[in-house]
Amino acid sequence: MNPQDYQSLNRAPEPSEPLEVPSRAAVRVLAVANQKGGVGKTTTTINLATALAACGKKVLVVDLDPQGNASTGLGIQAERRHHNIYQVVIGGGPLDDAVIESRVPGMFVAPSDVELSGAELELIDLPQRERRLRHALENSRLRFDFVLIDCPPALGLLTLNALVAADAVLVPLQAEFYALEGLSHLIRTIKRVKRSLNPRLEIQGIVLTMYDRRNNLCDQVAQDVRAHMGDVVYETIIPRNVRVSEAPSHGKPVLIYDLACAGSQAYIRLAREILRREQARGPAPALAS
Repeated sequence: MNPQDYQSLNRAPEPSEPLEVPSRAAVRVLAVANQKGGVGKTTTTINLATALAACGKKVLVVDLDPQGNASTGLGIQAERRHHNIYQVVIGGGPLDDAVIESRVPGMFVAPSDVELSGAELELIDLPQRERRLRHALENSRLRFDFVLIDCPPALGLLTLNALVAADAVLVPLQAEFYALEGLSHLIRTIKRVKRSLNPRLEIQGIVLTMYDRRNNLCDQVAQDVRAHMGDVVYETIIPRNVRVSEAPSHGKPVLIYDLACAGSQAYIRLAREILRREQARGPAPALAS
């Protein structure tokens, strides 16, 4: 992978300005994406959202994965998903109708449902098929500081909708042998989307997940990723932690399940690091058609 791949994606930072007031001009939409499954996308989405809410931010989680794991991990029962992201993306319904409040103060969810499983095929024949989610966000009357989109583990039309709607991409990357190969493919996809569908798209950062300090391979992969991608890789590393794995079965983010565990503390550090980056880049652009 060429380091210029990342440099060509991201704009130069703008003058520093704090992000405090939730408004259409201040909302920051982040797609949590990686075409590889099992790298911690959903875990990162729900726990980062919880940490941002704990920092006083108003956060919306959009569960765009047909498996609905983010909804389940946040304790959203099936009977509460009657209005969900399927009706928004496929049916063109208002996003506001699908948004429900989570157990975490300041955090809201647009849940997923099994109906979303057929969305990839249904989107093919729909007008503006790549922009359905973006239009829904634009037309929403709700105001958030952050919108985090949990993408499915594939670079299909649902993920494309997330990339077109997003200001930036947050990439969870498991410290394993094929990490850089998959990252190269994702970066090429982001560059194509930036060139043809969403010129504002950038990479917010790459977070190393499921990191085991006892494993020499993890350390080597981390060094390789930092050597190729430089400062775009967050300083924070998410460790492999049993409490993080247990939390979804209780319908809770790990920060609620066990605040003191190593995984919770890592996501709190990650949220702080992201907020510092966001403040350094200045105010987020408005969602414009």
